Amino acid sequence: MSRPRVVVAGLGDTGVLTAIQLRRHADIVGITAKPEMVSGQELGLRLARPDAWMHDYRIAYDRFRGLDRARVVQGSLTSLDVDAQTVHVEHADGSSSDEPYDVLVIATGVTNGFWRHPALQHSDGVDTDLATAHHRIADAASVAIVGGGAAAMSCAAQVSEQWPTKKVDLYFPGERGLPHHHGRVWKQVEARLVALGVGIHPGHRAVLPADADQLSSDPIAWSTGQPPSTADVVVWAIGKVRPNTAWLPPDMLDDHGFVQVTPTLRVPSHDNIFAVGDVAATDPLRTSARNRGHKLVAHNVRALRSGKPLRDYRSPTRRWGSVLGPQRDGLVVFAPNGLGFRVSARLVDVLLQRFVNRRIFYGGVRKRSPSMTSSTIRRAS
Repeated sequence: MSRPRVVVAGLGDTGVLTAIQLRRHADIVGITAKPEMVSGQELGLRLARPDAWMHDYRIAYDRFRGLDRARVVQGSLTSLDVDAQTVHVEHADGSSSDEPYDVLVIATGVTNGFWRHPALQHSDGVDTDLATAHHRIADAASVAIVGGGAAAMSCAAQVSEQWPTKKVDLYFPGERGLPHHHGRVWKQVEARLVALGVGIHPGHRAVLPADADQLSSDPIAWSTGQPPSTADVVVWAIGKVRPNTAWLPPDMLDDHGFVQVTPTLRVPSHDNIFAVGDVAATDPLRTSARNRGHKLVAHNVRALRSGKPLRDYRSPTRRWGSVLGPQRDGLVVFAPNGLGFRVSARLVDVLLQRFVNRRIFYGGVRKRSPSMTSSTIRRAS
């Protein structure tokens, strides 16, 4: 049997992992709007210590050994022709192309604030995004973070740790933060935030402004009756995500624009199209981005070609993993039962990043600096 041509639409975290899993079984074409893998993970680290963030979360595609045989196409996806089995791509120079596929994997992710968006960019555009946001935070005397999820918690912790003299306040609507995590997780995270000097304000539900996807400095209005709050910079980390699916036929999408999938992560009525990651409507939390969904898709693509049974995705009932991200004294990882264990900063680099992530998950990453030099960010500090 000849090797199938698999088009992976989107080369963020999940798309890269999926392509690498399939590399020995298919001819891979990856389509991406970015010049390199620009992760949506660890917002707090990205804002506070972008040099450290770039080391592990911004990686040129030609550094991934697992993508050596893949063809990476940079451009914006604009349409899908299911009958012709092609996707249409618009390139930065104004040209366009139709990329044929035997199997299509949709991993285009979501737009989520200023740090995750589908705009077509060169490396200098990514440089500007990173430096501009870092400048805003670095120059502020006070920072307000709105949101009750992990992104908001990591912002509060990382900013407060990096700049201990800043006034950092965290606002969220519920009685506690991290409502989708075990209660034990919030207790430990809250204690850490308090120790860092973060002001914690539960019961504050914000009136969302039109620019809630950007850093802002306008007063925050509350629908829960409190007087407006002010800060030099407001970070909106509210989980207001929009799927990057404008290029797909409407009949593939649910009422919120996410890609409909069966338990096998296959798109209904399209046997050779799969979706994985934040764009796939697997469950209310869309957890396949963080729970080995890429391995399941790779298995099912192989099974599809060989006529074997496909496996089902089983979503976890609670979020787990790191919440605050890597801090200077290490990383705390939480299990689904809420119990946390600390990994020292040295082990985070040597064991988790170099061995587990780069060697095992990514199949090897070459030691070469990303396109942005660290001095670019240091001038913003």
